[in-house]
Amino acid sequence: MTEHDYLLAWSAYGIAALGCLLVWFRLTGWMWRWLREPLRVLVAVLLLTPTIVDPAKDMFAPAVAITALDILFKVGNNAWKATLDLTMYSIIAMAVYLVFAGIRWPIEKKVKAIRAEREAAQKAEEEPTLQDVARDRNPQADTRYDSNGDRRLRIEPRL
Repeated sequence: MTEHDYLLAWSAYGIAALGCLLVWFRLTGWMWRWLREPLRVLVAVLLLTPTIVDPAKDMFAPAVAITALDILFKVGNNAWKATLDLTMYSIIAMAVYLVFAGIRWPIEKKVKAIRAEREAAQKAEEEPTLQDVARDRNPQADTRYDSNGDRRLRIEPRL
């Protein structure tokens, strides 16, 4: 296999792996967020992890493919090495994801609280005051000014 063939094979695999990853993202879109994201990380690691095939030439291949072919055809002993690579990269990726999620969680809680406060303030501004309600019922109501200079609506009780 020449260097050109090697790069062409990796390019084809990379495009196919990204296509599979896109399909996986669409399949897990309906799930609960805290389940969906770790599954996406694990599948990304599964599809994108390389393992060494020939140490003399520094040639790599997808770990999933090496594991599947070694188990299917019962040739070579690269399956264990590929499985260990997959496990190591999975642990690293999940640790990085957990750190990311741990940093993101308090920030999102704070943003959610600020958004709730804004919505509550906006809702309070939209509620009509007693003056607005009385004016709507009786547009000819007597309006006067109180000691502060604010308009005040005079409401007479019905007898």
